[in-house]
Amino acid sequence: MTSEKKVINLSEAASVRVKEMQKHNEEEGSFLRVTIHGGGCSGLSYGMNFDQSQGEDDYIDEQHGLKILVSREDAPILMGTEIDYKQSLMGGGFTINNPNAIASCGCGTSFRTAKVEGTPEVCE
Repeated sequence: MTSEKKVINLSEAASVRVKEMQKHNEEEGSFLRVTIHGGGCSGLSYGMNFDQSQGEDDYIDEQHGLKILVSREDAPILMGTEIDYKQSLMGGGFTINNPNAIASCGCGTSFRTAKVEGTPEVCE
């Protein structure tokens, strides 16, 4: 990956929330792994979890004191994706803006790109 364009752009608000979750789950110092997997109404879904180690095929970046991992397989699908955290009267949640998504589901976590359709599930 080139240094000009980041795979993931994590906002400061999102990093604060991730650090709170790390502390709550006793995962301080772990990596934030951002993933793509098949499924959802549009074919692809996002995932975020904590990981204790970096794999050989992982792209790694550090933003706002967090180390972020993305597999080299998922990196082209996520290139330029912005992750933010929004708090409102109805609660809070992460928002994901992926410039590569050409279609998404109303749930906000399912999408497809021009090159990768994934495996859509039947929505009820």
